[in-house]
Amino acid sequence: MAAQQSDPSHYFPDTGHIVSGEFWTYYQSISNAAFVFGSPITEQFTDTQSGRLIQYFQRSRFELHLENPAGQQVVLTNLGPNVYKHSPPSGSVNTFTPIGCRYYPDTSFSLCYAFLEFFDQNGGEAIFGKPISPFVFYNDRIVQYFERARFEWYPEYPDGQKVVLAQMGRMYFDIVPEDANRLQTVKAENAPGDVTSIQVRVFTWKAQTQLDDQQVVYVVVQDQTLRPVVGATTIVTVTWGDLSRQSSAQVTNSSGVVILPLTVTGQPHGSQVVIETEAMYMGKSDKATTSFRIW
Repeated sequence: MAAQQSDPSHYFPDTGHIVSGEFWTYYQSISNAAFVFGSPITEQFTDTQSGRLIQYFQRSRFELHLENPAGQQVVLTNLGPNVYKHSPPSGSVNTFTPIGCRYYPDTSFSLCYAFLEFFDQNGGEAIFGKPISPFVFYNDRIVQYFERARFEWYPEYPDGQKVVLAQMGRMYFDIVPEDANRLQTVKAENAPGDVTSIQVRVFTWKAQTQLDDQQVVYVVVQDQTLRPVVGATTIVTVTWGDLSRQSSAQVTNSSGVVILPLTVTGQPHGSQVVIETEAMYMGKSDKATTSFRIW
């Protein structure tokens, strides 16, 4: 699975999707990422609820938080509470002992025995979060829910393989529900190696706006042959006339375009609004700048 740290993106042939940009950088930083996250089951896309760039994996979901410091912008979604809510158990098991368990007072649940050993060996709280359930029965198996995972017990498996991670990413995808079309595999022409360079252009609907007005920013990403680049990550940073800034990350649509509406309000008369755009796709990047004035 793993490519070298220098690789800017990676195509996963088992699921037919690409991980790139900050998500790929984070994925590579986790030594057992293929095991704890699995392979991607979607491309990157903008979540309609949060407005954040996200990507689903078999056992997790990545979110891009541009407001966080560099190196901390990829956050794992807390999938556990929602999946637990929609998957009622058939009973619970009280297994707590002072010696074999670790108690989490802020969630009031304990982590015990083989689950505790698996937890500590595979990333702990940083990857899985804290336990949010006791040992419960689900589909006749003992499982335990965490903020970002579900551990399942398979006693019939060999030693060292008896704890299995549930496909939480796919479960959450179905529960939300997301658009099933996002599960479609990437076409061969979009796989790595096809695009050798990209160019980004950015322009606005209006060259100038009124003090209280609506504006639209258009970002177009094309490859070396001027074909639209689908699924490119774009980061648009707007510096307003009062020097406040806002950033938005989105991926290009089937036409290689991102459309970003802006509401203009409370800005100084005659000020210039600067729009800086960076586009990234499979290790290729390009930048462009435009602006408009407020009258």
